[in-house]
Amino acid sequence: MEKVVISTNNAPAAIGPYSQAIKFGNLVFTSGQIPINPQTGELVTNDVKLAARQSLENVKAILEAAGTSMDNVIKTVIFLKDINDFAAVNEVYGEYFKDKMPARSTVQVGKLPKDALVEIEAIAYIPE
Repeated sequence: MEKVVISTNNAPAAIGPYSQAIKFGNLVFTSGQIPINPQTGELVTNDVKLAARQSLENVKAILEAAGTSMDNVIKTVIFLKDINDFAAVNEVYGEYFKDKMPARSTVQVGKLPKDALVEIEAIAYIPE
């Protein structure tokens, strides 16, 4: 097996020396997605629910570019600027994962890139 770089214009370009995702075998590992709108390049900063939605849409676009979907996510990690936003982010998250929900970790961090409110990463499989 070799690792394959996944890239799509439907999610923000990497802002450093990393890939949007790596496919290895039938697994896809996304990089953390902050809430940057890929069409405008603007960071969503005014509302944590809108920010979470944009981060999840970015993850979704990357997974689709890799040949999989949100239905095949097996693990996520959510990084929050403020853990008090947990319930609001959880509400949006629940719109994307309804059945056989993935394992998940959620943590508050000191600071995120571009001072984002949220960052979300995922691991998914590609069905055979």
